[in-house]
Formats: sequence, C-alpha cells, structure tokens
Amino acid sequence: MTRRSPASCLLVPLLAGCSLSPERAVHDLGLPEQTNQVLLSTTRGWTDTAATVLCLERDGDSWRRIGDPIAARVGGNGLGWGIGLHVDGSGPKKHEGDKRAPAGVFELGDAFGYATTSPAGVTFAWRQATARDYFVDDSESPAYNRWVRLEEPAPNEPRRHWRSFEHMRRDDMQYEVGMIVGHNTATPVPGRGSAIFLHVWKNPENTTGGCTAMAKDDLLRVMAWLRPEARPLFVQVPDQELARLSCRP
Repeated sequence: MTRRSPASCLLVPLLAGCSLSPERAVHDLGLPEQTNQVLLSTTRGWTDTAATVLCLERDGDSWRRIGDPIAARVGGNGLGWGIGLHVDGSGPKKHEGDKRAPAGVFELGDAFGYATTSPAGVTFAWRQATARDYFVDDSESPAYNRWVRLEEPAPNEPRRHWRSFEHMRRDDMQYEVGMIVGHNTATPVPGRGSAIFLHVWKNPENTTGGCTAMAKDDLLRVMAWLRPEARPLFVQVPDQELARLSCRP
C-alpha cells in the first residue's frame, strides 16, 4: 500500500455534495467570456478548513483540468460569502476578524513575495514585500483593504496611521510568494474583510486567518500557470454551493 503524505490526506472528495463534475459546474457559472482560466477551491462545508484546489482551463465550449488536485487550507472558521463578482447564496457572510476565507468568485491581483523579482514563469505584475509594506485592515481607515508602503523606517510608524494592519514582510515564510485575491477591493466595504491572499501554508495542519494557503511548490506551479491575458478568476465555495453559484449579470 502506498503511504500518503499529510498534504495528500487533506484532499477532500471533489464536489461531495454536488452531482455535477467540477468542469460542468464551472461551465454553468456564467463566467465572463474573456475568462479562460479558473482556480477552483472547494471545501466539504462552511466550517471545514481543508480545501481541494483545481486548475481549470476553457477548452472551446467546455472546461478541462490541468494537473492534479492540490491540498489547501482556508480560514480557521471555514468560509463565508465575500464581496466579489458573484451573487450570494445562503450561508454566513465574511466579516473582519471572523477567521473565515471568502466564498464566491473573485479576480486575482498582483503577485508578491520577498524577492526583488518574480519567480520563474510568473507573468502577473510583481510586488516585493519589504519591511515597509503593510496591508491595512483598520476598518475606519481610508486605506482599508489597501497595500501601503511607508517611507519612514521607524518600527512604530504604522501605529501612527492605523489601528490594525498586516505586515507583508513576515518573520516566517508564509508570504515568501503569494497573490492578492480581489475580495472587497473595488470599493472596500468597511468591516467586510481585508488582506485576502493565496499564500504559502505554515504546515499542512495549520489553518489561516482568512486566506487560502498551500505548499510553496504547489503555489508556485499555480502562479506560473495563471496568465493575465486569460483573465483568470478564483472561485471558492463549499462544494454543495457550487452548483447554485452564479455571477452577477
């Protein structure tokens, strides 16, 4: 018998509560015609933290999988409806500090990381995360849910501007590479959640504060596969919601 790694043990049955295949379910979402890539993340239910991620590409009038399923972790309290391109269904809504990752359909923003230049094959715009870079999660700030770079090097300088913020250059390697998820970004609604990323997990067992995390090698493959010209979207829901999910007209 082949022994499975801890990461492979996280993989949940694909669309356990849905009779449709992932390919057919994505086909039926009503995605924009210019979208030719979808990164699909599903969990068993709203409070589950283990996710399965699939890379899907448009193939004429249908969709096909690219590569193997990827194990991931989401927020410590599971998922909640975020603010994106979708119509909310039944279930919890995401709020600041709730430790839920956003459910719905989202654009993908810049790639980022600790290096000065992007990893091999990554074609999205690249931001280097330095000790002066922060993502603001202070709901009362005009910069809420925005990446800000401060010019002042003083260590306490951020607290002069915001009550709460996310350091983009962490002491660990979880933000060594990542991508911004376009949740609540167009016109940020205060208190509906901020600083949502795809990033490197701490380990296969640890959940996130609201992001979607996976092994570094898996994330690098995903980032190299994604192409800006394909207008990719990130779709994340409990599997039973995928068949009912739709995009806004």
